Amino acid sequence: MDAKVNGNISFWYADIGLPAYRPPLPGDIEADVCIVGAGFTGLWTAYYLKKADPSIRIAVVEKEFAGFGASGRNGGWLSGGFGWSREKYLKTSTRGAVIDMQRAMYGTVNEVISVTEAEGIDADIRRVDNITVATNKPQLDRARAEYEEAKAWEMPADRIAFLSAEEARERINIHNVQGAYVLRGMARVQPAKLVRGLSDTVERLGVPIYEQTTVLGIEKGKVTTNRGTVRAPIIVRATEGFTAGIPGNERLWLPLNSAQIITEPLPQSLWDEIGWNGYELLGDAAHAYCYAQRTREGRITMGGRGVPYRYGSKTDVGGQTQQETIDQLYKILMRLLPQTRNLKIDHAWCGVLGVPRDWCTTAGLDEDSGIAWAGGYVGLGVSSSNLSGRTLRDLILRRDTELTRLPWVNRKVSKWEPEPLRWLGVHSMYQLYRIADEREEAGLQHTSKLAAFADSLTGH
Repeated sequence: MDAKVNGNISFWYADIGLPAYRPPLPGDIEADVCIVGAGFTGLWTAYYLKKADPSIRIAVVEKEFAGFGASGRNGGWLSGGFGWSREKYLKTSTRGAVIDMQRAMYGTVNEVISVTEAEGIDADIRRVDNITVATNKPQLDRARAEYEEAKAWEMPADRIAFLSAEEARERINIHNVQGAYVLRGMARVQPAKLVRGLSDTVERLGVPIYEQTTVLGIEKGKVTTNRGTVRAPIIVRATEGFTAGIPGNERLWLPLNSAQIITEPLPQSLWDEIGWNGYELLGDAAHAYCYAQRTREGRITMGGRGVPYRYGSKTDVGGQTQQETIDQLYKILMRLLPQTRNLKIDHAWCGVLGVPRDWCTTAGLDEDSGIAWAGGYVGLGVSSSNLSGRTLRDLILRRDTELTRLPWVNRKVSKWEPEPLRWLGVHSMYQLYRIADEREEAGLQHTSKLAAFADSLTGH
């Protein structure tokens, strides 16, 4: 194996080239809405606000460039999935409202595709299924339990399926596959192309994006930066995995590290051996799960947590990741698709995603301070951020809609513990996950109790 570790942030930018920086904030300005962060959350919010009210003055401030963070580094899953605990939302809501939220999340796939078509954004979007494979009995039991849970929460029957080992192998020739759970109605995307197209669209609508502008503080009516001050009655904190870097938010959302590798393009003979003709989004039912896709030009990306957390909620440097992480991801690739063992790894990168203390995403607007937020997507941001944008639009414009009544809106959770407890908890959890996965791969016939103990450590 030969893997490069470089500072190109992600393969997605190596594919299309890094963008030129937009000008920074020119000094002190005033706006109706100031959005902090030019990733998917901030850009979707700006897009829907400006479409709803062309006269509204919006200023977007960004430390690096639009799409620098997770929006340009993710796995390219436009999933519309619901990967959080329904039971946790149910504690402060109703079953019907949670189902409404689930339905709204699924609707983001069609909504994103509709906007890209209307605005002429080419992001290599392809409608696909999401297949979660099981390669041992405990994984098979968990995949079936997830399938049954989806049915119990009124997932439409045409959106889900459970595959036998033979049916799963016909889709993708995964080594030792035992069965698979399928979610339909999802999409594959080239995320850097999507975020670049969205930022260009927002700018074309008349919203300035001030890059190279570091936010030093957020308070009622004011965003202080190294380039000047933005005064606005409404401020949107759209910083996701970078939220801990803003003073006063150090323990709000934990920046969880996620990394990916990508192979060189596969020859057709190898694709004939592997299959994957449906370009499905691919994951597995391991505790330390992975996420993969077959790209436009015939490569395989493989992602996972790697080294999951940096002490003190630190983030990576320009997407560079550790060799230890690359080795772990390569091991997963070999476990699932040993046919690829002679391929070269062309690129490796990482980024951070936001994790609230209860591992459930939120969006809201504090009426007293005028500060709005959305994020803590726990890895489901490509689709969820679109719903955030539409929800924040309605909250900011004081609309009472179906979106503003969903159970994730204005939901408050406790903060994360101070260090070293955060570091110890997260690293212990993922170490226990790995041991549990190893025991199950070695022949354990039931889900390892270590995984349940790992979940209890952090409330996962």
